Amino acid sequence: LEKNIKSQAKLNHQASRLIGIKGVAEITATAAVAFAGNGTHYHNGRHFAANLGLVPREYSSGGKQKLGKITKRGNSYLRRLLVQGAWSIIRYVGKSTDRISVWAKKLIERRGKHKAAVAVANKLARIIWSMLYNQTEYRAN
Repeated sequence: LEKNIKSQAKLNHQASRLIGIKGVAEITATAAVAFAGNGTHYHNGRHFAANLGLVPREYSSGGKQKLGKITKRGNSYLRRLLVQGAWSIIRYVGKSTDRISVWAKKLIERRGKHKAAVAVANKLARIIWSMLYNQTEYRAN
């Protein structure tokens, strides 16, 4: 089954473009294309990430706005794949100099590895939506 998915990812133009993103492999790319299509169902990348449950829950009362943990709503399979891809970026963050790794390194120093993993997964989701919606190639820097 895994070989079949990998071969399908290479044949699908959208999925093959997504494989160029650091932290996104064949299985994640095919799952993203199957879930999002060409991305036109979502107004922007934040809506796509929210549909995956990768945005913080908001608690508001009396004019105070508090952001909590992620909502965990939506497609749990794709969310899990994106978080695993984020962990692969975080694991080698010290050895990489690309933009997402540098950003993740600063985030780890401020917030810790676990929150950074979810934030990187959120960023990956937004990048995926942008590439699908705009039909563009991935530019690392």
